[in-house]
Amino acid sequence: MKFLRDLLDKQKPLFQKGGKLENLYYLYEAGETFLFKPNHTAGIKGTQVKDAIDLKRMMITVVIAMIPCLLFGIYNTGHQHFLATGQTAGLWEDFGPKLLVGLKLVLPIVIVAYAAGGLVEAAFAVIRKHPINEGFLVTGMLIPLVVPATLPLWQVALATIFAVVIAKEVFGGTGMNILNVAMTARAFLYFAYPAQISGDQVWTYLGDKAPVDGFSGATALAVAYTAGVEGQPVTQALAEHNAALGEGLFSFMNLFIGWIPGSIGETSTLMALIGAVILIATGVASWKIIVSGFAGAYVMGLVMNLFAVNEYMAMAPEYHWVIGGLAFGVVFMATDPVSAAQTEVGKWIYGFLIGVLTVIIRVTNPAYPEGIMLAVLFMNVFAPLIDYYVVKANKKRRLQRATV
Repeated sequence: MKFLRDLLDKQKPLFQKGGKLENLYYLYEAGETFLFKPNHTAGIKGTQVKDAIDLKRMMITVVIAMIPCLLFGIYNTGHQHFLATGQTAGLWEDFGPKLLVGLKLVLPIVIVAYAAGGLVEAAFAVIRKHPINEGFLVTGMLIPLVVPATLPLWQVALATIFAVVIAKEVFGGTGMNILNVAMTARAFLYFAYPAQISGDQVWTYLGDKAPVDGFSGATALAVAYTAGVEGQPVTQALAEHNAALGEGLFSFMNLFIGWIPGSIGETSTLMALIGAVILIATGVASWKIIVSGFAGAYVMGLVMNLFAVNEYMAMAPEYHWVIGGLAFGVVFMATDPVSAAQTEVGKWIYGFLIGVLTVIIRVTNPAYPEGIMLAVLFMNVFAPLIDYYVVKANKKRRLQRATV
């Protein structure tokens, strides 16, 4: 590392004021602080409290927490391909070929997302003459994890550029955005190119292979909604779905672990919970938002049971935890420290309402069987209002206790 440090120090004068590459200083600074801790402090006098973490390290912690979802998603992409085309039956058969198929599909999406968003970040840094925002370390990983593995790469690039510019840079960059950037990218894709991000055919890669007889690429949410319309118990519909591929494809345990079709990183509740443990243990994410998010979904599921007029409303509340992207959205999207509520009481309210709205959108909206995306974006908008009234109520209580 000393060689690399010496090399950077030798090139630094070129990027400093008066150097030939002065206009590109912040590109140099981004690389330097990514590799080494910053050598500046908040001031030159007085006591300095030093911490080993800065924004880059905080963002990298979130990326590390997403690695279980990424690795699982890569393998599951290959597994679903082999399963749908009748090339395998067991989970761990053909491990290497499955992994290669997953890598072939997923890694280009990750690379394109980072490249497209990174170029936008670099361009705005040069134009505005400010350091490159580190927040894209997380966004560049989140966007690939919330899209299907079959999504065209040009759409990945377009959605990433749109989200970074419209949801982030127009508000001033990292720390200023109102909406979660990755969810904005997915919303853009859903409304601009619905054929490539919804329907039964986009979740499982078939390649040049023909699917087995009786195969359906429908997600668990789509199966649950169809069961509700047809008056069939949801658990029965899930148990019978894709019986040609083997029994229990949509069993509760399989749904929890994630061996099902879906977006790359959102199928496994287990992997999302592992990420949650990392985020909570490091103090990066609020456990209040995560717990209240799951609680809100469960409570709303119970309410739907009480007023059930179809089988989807009568579905056991715990199934809302393991179908769709609720777990991934609550852990990695709802906890975004910029767009989430900031007050401690507000975090409980914010997370709870995300869970509630997710179930409401899922069960009552026939055109959109998933709800976590719209729920997070909707509550992003209302997070400042929640904090405002929490602070206002706290001030009112304090004034009532005050003595003159």
